[in-house]
Amino acid sequence: MSKKIIIAIDGHSSTGKSTAAKQLAVKLHYVYVDTGAMYRAVSYFALSENLIESGQLDREKLVERLPEIKISFVYNKETDRADVYLNGKNIEKEIRTLEVSSIVSKVAEISEVRAKLVEQQQAMGTEKGIVMDGRDIGSVVFPEAELKVFMTAAPEVRAQRRYVELVERGDDVTLDEVLKNVIERDHIDSNREDSPLIQLSEAKLLDTSNMTREEQFELLVSWAKEAIEKA
Repeated sequence: MSKKIIIAIDGHSSTGKSTAAKQLAVKLHYVYVDTGAMYRAVSYFALSENLIESGQLDREKLVERLPEIKISFVYNKETDRADVYLNGKNIEKEIRTLEVSSIVSKVAEISEVRAKLVEQQQAMGTEKGIVMDGRDIGSVVFPEAELKVFMTAAPEVRAQRRYVELVERGDDVTLDEVLKNVIERDHIDSNREDSPLIQLSEAKLLDTSNMTREEQFELLVSWAKEAIEKA
């Protein structure tokens, strides 16, 4: 499998996109890019710089300060993965909180934010051999991707998975809070004007509601091998 392709994995939040994409990248010896983490980094910046008051995001101020935001991925030997850095600071743990999750879809609605990050994402894929997951990878970032996948699962299933992750990390949350967040993010992601979350006709549907991670991974690998052979 010497040929390199672009693999775009889109879908709803908490479907296991990032985990599956990371595994697939390792299997294929490809580069993995977590675009959701990039939007989370911008969201964390907004929170840290007090650009959110009473749950309301000051969009104009955030857009004004976008030039100050530098996002990078740095390999972590201990975890065998790339951590997210914001202006030179490791914020991998900070961006995974429910507080960041509650505003990330609102931040991702902003056209100027999307333009800045999409430009960076497209630059990462110039050499191909990349697995990227997010909301608009197949539709906007890499419409020419050789393999497009759309991942989904029932909201209740996704909320339960996310709840377990947060509790294991020590976060003080309830299942109802997490489910509400999942449903709200689905609505915002699917109904925003700029690059909404959509299932493309050419994208392979992967519903993980009743699948183990091993089953998901095996199916993705088979799809990837098929796409590489066709490339």
